[in-house]
Amino acid sequence: MKICLDIGVAQLKKHGEELCGDSVEVVRLDDCHLVVVSDGLGSGVKANILSRLTTKTAATMLRLGGHIHEVIDTVAKTLPMDKQINAAYSTFSILKVSLDGKVYLVEYDNPGVFIGNRSTLFSPRRLEKVVENKKVKEYEFEVDDQDWLVLTSDGVLNAGTGGHMNTQWDWKRIGSFIENSFEVNKSASDWAEEITGLCNGLYGEKPGDDVTVVVVKVRRPVHMTLMIGPPGSKEKDRFAVRKLMDSPGLKVVCGGTTGEIVGRVLGRKVFIDLSSISDEVPPVGMLPGIDLVTEGAVTLVQTLEHLKSNTPLKNLRTQKDGASRLAFLLKKADTFHIMIGTASNAAMDCDEVPAIYAYKHHIIRDLINLLRTMGKEVTEEQL
Repeated sequence: MKICLDIGVAQLKKHGEELCGDSVEVVRLDDCHLVVVSDGLGSGVKANILSRLTTKTAATMLRLGGHIHEVIDTVAKTLPMDKQINAAYSTFSILKVSLDGKVYLVEYDNPGVFIGNRSTLFSPRRLEKVVENKKVKEYEFEVDDQDWLVLTSDGVLNAGTGGHMNTQWDWKRIGSFIENSFEVNKSASDWAEEITGLCNGLYGEKPGDDVTVVVVKVRRPVHMTLMIGPPGSKEKDRFAVRKLMDSPGLKVVCGGTTGEIVGRVLGRKVFIDLSSISDEVPPVGMLPGIDLVTEGAVTLVQTLEHLKSNTPLKNLRTQKDGASRLAFLLKKADTFHIMIGTASNAAMDCDEVPAIYAYKHHIIRDLINLLRTMGKEVTEEQL
């Protein structure tokens, strides 16, 4: 896997309508991600049905292994033309990004895609062809770390028309805003919301058209090795710590005793980070060479709550407690190797020990399962 993708979608429905006339389908496959965007003619329920028909047809065919040219042909054939305005009942953009960095994009009557790296737009070569009497635009190029694509419906270009500001964007002005609003640590969802938020303001908070923004951010995969709990025997301590330190990417240690073991083997002292003191979560430790050292069970439970409730990255980033920091790193990372200590804890035999500690291994299993449902790649080993 050469790249990872962060995909965010944000939409506004036309003022006075119950449904957005645009539709988006995102399909994540083992070797690629697919995004289909469609804008139904008009607005409201009819437009929503037409655009959903387009996205569902395209996404289903692609998911089942249909060749993208077959998909274009099928979608083009199923889209009737409105004879009065000589326009299709639904537009579409189909984006395929392989995890080796290759991109294929086809557009039919949607605004041109915005493509850039960091804060600079660039324009890859584009071909035009006719499929079933419909003119489509095709792009083929490669992307790498910090490249991005922004797909929109025409409601973005129409923002401001007839609104309080009565000023219409054009493609170039929108592109300038996108360039200037790029931030490395801004999630695709936050960026998409920011762009639609500006559109909503230009419409005077009463959108005159359906608005859809899909942001695709490209980055190199982030790997994390997570060591939870002491090894089953002291003889394995040095082996486990060495394996942790030799691993690529982020290094995280969960558990006070585990942190002390890592510090002892490395010959380094673990210091308490006073800024992380919280009423709900024990403080984190600071250990040179380790990205994060946290307490065990309580922190893991609070971390699970953040992940299950999908706490936004921008909120986690500003928090100092161990659970927020761990959740932030877990959401940022793409692949994981989790080292699970099997040492028994004599303190667990005490009747007064809180149940949360007795169920620590169930908590770890819940964490692993949740990461996998989030699309993360996870391997594990018992120590």
